[in-house]
Amino acid sequence: MKSFTYERVRSPAEAAEAMRRTPGARFIAGGTNLLDLMKLQIETPGHLIDVNGIGLDRIEPTADGGLRIGALVRNTDLASDLRVRRYYAVLSRALLAGASGQLRNKATTAGNLLQRTRCPYFYDTAQQCNKRQPGSGCGALKGFNRPHAVIGSSEMCIATHPSDMAVAMRVLDATVETARPNGTTRTIPIADFYRLPGRTPHIDTNLEQGELITAVTLPRPVSGKQAYHKVRDRASYAFALVSVATIIQPDGSGRVAVGGVAHMPWRVEAAEAEMPRGAAPVVARLLADAKPTEQNAFKLPLVERTLATLLSDARTVTP
Repeated sequence: MKSFTYERVRSPAEAAEAMRRTPGARFIAGGTNLLDLMKLQIETPGHLIDVNGIGLDRIEPTADGGLRIGALVRNTDLASDLRVRRYYAVLSRALLAGASGQLRNKATTAGNLLQRTRCPYFYDTAQQCNKRQPGSGCGALKGFNRPHAVIGSSEMCIATHPSDMAVAMRVLDATVETARPNGTTRTIPIADFYRLPGRTPHIDTNLEQGELITAVTLPRPVSGKQAYHKVRDRASYAFALVSVATIIQPDGSGRVAVGGVAHMPWRVEAAEAEMPRGAAPVVARLLADAKPTEQNAFKLPLVERTLATLLSDARTVTP
């Protein structure tokens, strides 16, 4: 790990000022991803700004009946909150499907959204990776790419986004609240938060340099049965090959978002009109532009079978 300086801040305003004063610094809270990347010298910030003391650790109701989740709410606390379990069950289930109990105790809401890919070529500094070193190439294109993206990728990168929570946030139409270093704030729909790799795969989100996530807001709960199913190589402590988040109404209509298939949680709202007809027509539109490799083509039928299971369960269990 390369040497760095460190400071603690006590408010979002102090955090913004520290970032303005030290360009290239990084915010740190739980550190469950950033510290690993620093040890491997994939991330090499010269300065860390500890935001654990800025008070963004509460889950509060909003005026329109939703929930506002502070950026520093730990994954364990979010998953176990009674309001989340009752009205946003897909989120609670997605969180419990991720990582381990120890990591969930440390990991934060903002940090979960900002996880970097777990692509082995990104983590191995001896390999080519445009996400880690722009312009160096993508070793996964002709290498081992079984867990990689089948849609939304480019000739520069075929990595997937690892967050389970983000898939649930996408199906729930969450919004991300932020504070900029210049003191202004903004709200970003989760649909606009992530970026496809294109020719700049090293840029994962549409956050500006030094922009701090302060909260994630969930809209008023919608009716329907919520579910999250994660398919992985091991029963625990493994990232998704495919994951499916759904909210399904008694008539079969609803919403669906998919993880493990793209550089971001994947949702195509137009495909959801097909849900009363079954999984096959939904997936045909959802993954219409898929370009799988020989190694990961199995993900397409796996998405369909997983969605079919959730649709069947929703019909047989009272919402």
